[in-house]
Amino acid sequence: MDKKVEISKEEQPLMVTIRCITYNHEPYIRQCLEGFIMQKTNFRFEAIVHDDASTDGTANIIREYAKKYPDIIKPIIETENQYSKLDGSIQRIMNEHIHGKYVAMCEGDDYWIDPLKLQKQVDFLESNSEYSMCAHNAFVFYQQKNDACLFNKTSYSGDLSVHDAIHAWKIPTASILVLSEVAKEYPSWLAVIYSGDYSLILRTLLKGKIYLISDIMSVYRVSYVGYSASALYKGKNIFMLEQRLILLESFLRGTGGMFAMEIESKISYLKEEIIFQECKDNRKILRLLFTPIFYKKLLNKIRRKC
Repeated sequence: MDKKVEISKEEQPLMVTIRCITYNHEPYIRQCLEGFIMQKTNFRFEAIVHDDASTDGTANIIREYAKKYPDIIKPIIETENQYSKLDGSIQRIMNEHIHGKYVAMCEGDDYWIDPLKLQKQVDFLESNSEYSMCAHNAFVFYQQKNDACLFNKTSYSGDLSVHDAIHAWKIPTASILVLSEVAKEYPSWLAVIYSGDYSLILRTLLKGKIYLISDIMSVYRVSYVGYSASALYKGKNIFMLEQRLILLESFLRGTGGMFAMEIESKISYLKEEIIFQECKDNRKILRLLFTPIFYKKLLNKIRRKC
């Protein structure tokens, strides 16, 4: 009888590529990288850490960890900022370096707190081929307030419904583990918008189901530095609403009406919300118009013309 040949973890195919994008995250990047190297798995994984020409000490910290943990931390240190090009450069660069069966997400100011996070998620997806993504609960940490709460207030393990995928925000970025083919493929008919997570969730629904684990295994940091939704889009409510509207309209056209009832319902909501936000902004303008100083200046202009 032939003996079963044991294959060491180092000889196994790469299971997970961690996708980490960072910019000016010097105060936070160590905590992020520590979350990667503490992972206990029975499979190989790597972390592609992309520094987008930070102007602080972020890149030096990444180099330090890459030197200490060369089998895990794989740095990409830019000398020219890629995000500012607004041409999808970062996405293309990261896709070229994704070699794992699955992709895990974690931005440079977020971090993982469970050493078994990757193992739990991979175990689920490997045992359930009808699923394309697995995510979990997280803490939300408000940096400026030094306060925290749960991302999802209710504890729930189970499928993410199509309704919640389209209408709600249930998946923190640092909780995502998704098939690499889903992460890398972007249909030409789907609009490219600011929110990579939202478009990724829609693309995942085309491939398979999404599973949520109730375990709290990461921290989503709300701060206003570097690259994060809270930093880049602070005070840009109308812009974000318009971007999602563009995405959903292109999804509806490109899929020939898949999930039409939920998508059309969300589109209607977004259009109403855009009008509401514009009215709010107009009320601010009206309040400004009737301030004494502005009113006095307006009268002076009228008198000069007369």
